[in-house]
Amino acid sequence: MTTVTTGTTDKPLRADAARNRRKLLDAATQAFLTQGGDVPLDEIARSAGVGIGTLYRHFPTREDLVLEIYGQQVDALVQQSEELPKTLPPGEALHEWMRGFVDYYAVKMGMVHLLRSMMDGQPDTFARARAQMQAAAEHILAPAIEAGVVRNDITAQELTRALGGICLASPNPEGQETSLALVDLVFDGLRYGANA
Repeated sequence: MTTVTTGTTDKPLRADAARNRRKLLDAATQAFLTQGGDVPLDEIARSAGVGIGTLYRHFPTREDLVLEIYGQQVDALVQQSEELPKTLPPGEALHEWMRGFVDYYAVKMGMVHLLRSMMDGQPDTFARARAQMQAAAEHILAPAIEAGVVRNDITAQELTRALGGICLASPNPEGQETSLALVDLVFDGLRYGANA
């Protein structure tokens, strides 16, 4: 029997339970992206092909589900900051990571009202996520600066603020193409005045 360790508990899941959990997270991510954080939970369960009881076994509250998805989105960006430099030159890795930020933010925007209401109750969770994002941005930005393919007067904090501002300006799913075009423009701006 294959087991995986969950993000919310140290207890391993059976393979079928892990599959159901994955289906629920995929369905919820898509639902929050397209319909926002108020989408009915029974609709998420139905989209995942499981019963509402299964959803509640994995995620007793809507907040538990939102936090898990938010954590996964942050983890994905962190992982990209580590994996992209292994296969792409520093400038291309940075550019792809910046474009991936748009996907992260699109999902976050679907949950933003819930996330804001949860921040006061779990400040450490959100402070940790911000620190992870800053570290990921620094990890992907530093090699591009060192290689001379982007200007050296940009910080990781400025980069994530610029990307967040772009995404806030186009908050709905249809705005992703606009966000990606603006990210490309920012990347071109970062290359202007570079040493290489």
